[in-house]
Amino acid sequence: MTVILVFLLVIFSIVGWWLAQQRLLSKPWLEGGPVPVAAGTDRIGMSGPKTGLAVFLTVVGALFALFISAYFMRMEQSDWRSVPLPRILWLNTSLLVLSSVSLHCALIAARDNDSGAVRFGLLTAGLTALGFLTGQLIAWQELTSGGYGVSSNPANGFFYLITGAHGLHIVGGLVALGRTTGAAWRDMPMDQLRLRIDLCALYWHFLLLVWLAVLVVLLGWASDFVAMCSQFLT
Repeated sequence: MTVILVFLLVIFSIVGWWLAQQRLLSKPWLEGGPVPVAAGTDRIGMSGPKTGLAVFLTVVGALFALFISAYFMRMEQSDWRSVPLPRILWLNTSLLVLSSVSLHCALIAARDNDSGAVRFGLLTAGLTALGFLTGQLIAWQELTSGGYGVSSNPANGFFYLITGAHGLHIVGGLVALGRTTGAAWRDMPMDQLRLRIDLCALYWHFLLLVWLAVLVVLLGWASDFVAMCSQFLT
């Protein structure tokens, strides 16, 4: 139970920090003076989409927190056998990091009105995300060919469940990213395109954080960290 509480505290701390960074927890009616607006952006137009995305990501974060909480509870049973993680997961992680960085670079280029760099960043982000998904499928194939099927061990089922759920969210993000990339090639006005890229980048950064948390849990590092925290608190 202590493991679950500590993990949930970490998850919601990350979500709270992200919301604070986006000024979604601020109370503008209590702030004196004009609210600063970044150059080239529309504060009214951005507040709705970003708030909606923040609510969605909060729900997604809670979903993965529940998955990982169930993972911790189930691993205490005697029939639990940890899954040997394929090495390709490290390559997949690198590809997802590169995808997130590429989207951030595309956002910077959009703020500088550099349409060529925007297209390159969006295309790179999409291709590396596809590489991540391909690598995840290869990891699944390695495990199933090695006898680690879904029903052979509870740990196997959790691995496929959590990584599959994360992969589905990446697929959903690719749909939005594909539409944004198409808009960039159709020379959409940069002010409108910038908002789309900003939302895609926020979504990608969040999925990267979720994947890193999942990887830490699957490697067993989270259990060691929580055990250290428990010993420190007691």
